[in-house]
Amino acid sequence: MTPNNRLIPAAAGALALALAMPAAATLSRAVAFDQKVEQAQSIVLGKCTRIRSQWDDQHRFILTYSTFAVEKALKGGAPAEVTVVTPGGKVGSLHQESIGIPVFHEGDERLLFVKNTTFGPTVLYFDQGTYDVSSDEHGEKVIAPVSTGAVRIDSQSGKAVEPESPRTLGEMQRDIQAASSRAAAQQMEMVRTRQRQAAASESPIGKYKFLLILALAGAALATWHLLRR
Repeated sequence: MTPNNRLIPAAAGALALALAMPAAATLSRAVAFDQKVEQAQSIVLGKCTRIRSQWDDQHRFILTYSTFAVEKALKGGAPAEVTVVTPGGKVGSLHQESIGIPVFHEGDERLLFVKNTTFGPTVLYFDQGTYDVSSDEHGEKVIAPVSTGAVRIDSQSGKAVEPESPRTLGEMQRDIQAASSRAAAQQMEMVRTRQRQAAASESPIGKYKFLLILALAGAALATWHLLRR
């Protein structure tokens, strides 16, 4: 095995945990689209303009910084460019990589779900948070999941999950807006539920609910004794 082909999944996996993402592996947990939309700080469409790789401060892991010129933001602000950091890369003759970690090249056009971390912006859920961008025969952009060697498993059923179907940029934007609306509706319902619970606890019945339950239980017990006589 030559140094250039050396695979160091442990290092990339450790850094994945440090970045607060699911560790990449041959089997990985499938993440729902709505969850990705909700947890992403921003979602941007852009083209990779430059890449650099370097060791981390402790010289333990190689980190790759990929800069994208932003064409459009589908969530969050629209900066002129964004640089995302991912575990792995090549420094000198040493090459670190791991299944499930996206690899970018200059000229790549991608849709990125971006999450902020202590290491800087990164791709949310790694290969599940980046999509290939191409154009159909009509010149319309088509968004498709990246190919990966990882098998995605539903955490509840334990079954393999099929990758998302390709969709046009317009369809992707509508799906993102719909997911954001569902998340906002869920948050509003949670707020209403907390308000109702707070109002109930502040009402006289809410304050003395436990005493009322004891009183009713005592009355029921007394009735039962009377009926037995």
